[in-house]
Amino acid sequence: MQFEHTFKQYDAELEAVRAKVLQMGGLVEQQIVNALDALVNANASLAESVIANDHRVNGLEVQVDEDCSHIIARRQPAAGDLRMIMMMVKTITDLERIGDEATKIARVAQKIYESDRMYTPRFAEIKTMVGLVREMLRTSLDAFARLDVSKTVDVARQDEQVDEQFRAAMRQLITFMLEDPRTISMSLEVLFVAKAVERIGDHAKNIAEYVVYMVKGKDVRHTSMEEMERETLQS
Repeated sequence: MQFEHTFKQYDAELEAVRAKVLQMGGLVEQQIVNALDALVNANASLAESVIANDHRVNGLEVQVDEDCSHIIARRQPAAGDLRMIMMMVKTITDLERIGDEATKIARVAQKIYESDRMYTPRFAEIKTMVGLVREMLRTSLDAFARLDVSKTVDVARQDEQVDEQFRAAMRQLITFMLEDPRTISMSLEVLFVAKAVERIGDHAKNIAEYVVYMVKGKDVRHTSMEEMERETLQS
């Protein structure tokens, strides 16, 4: 009975940490949405809110990191449990960095709309990219919650789409700057935002890859799409 009680307590500790990771993921997703809203709709107060809320993201990262360290010290986990803890530690690092990128976008929104300028940036391409990376993040977190690798390859494919959209946006902005030097400042700011969104996609893909590692015990980072797909389809 004592062993059964100990195991139940151990499972409860792991589940509590998983819940915090998902809470952090939800907060980070909202930060992305709010940062884009602040950028597109010139909402200075919302931009300030995104910047102010970054400390909540950082706080959750510290909490989960400490919880994982305590579990390792007390429980000395092995095999699947150890992979789970390693995955959570890696995941919160990527979530914290996504939060940082959202904060960067909010700061650009502040800078653009606080100054009086001739050209207002166009963000149609950015909105499309944000829609994709938000879906990637949501799919990765769902895979984490369910320990289901069935859609992780979709995340990797979407990341390639985001990369292509970033390259297309960069080519377009370079053309604007060459044709009219007065657009250089605005174009560089849009490019900065596009790069932040592209990095969010990279972090979301990383989280999906950690889930594959957790479930399959196989590190699929830096592998081809075909290898990742083969690994996720293996029973």
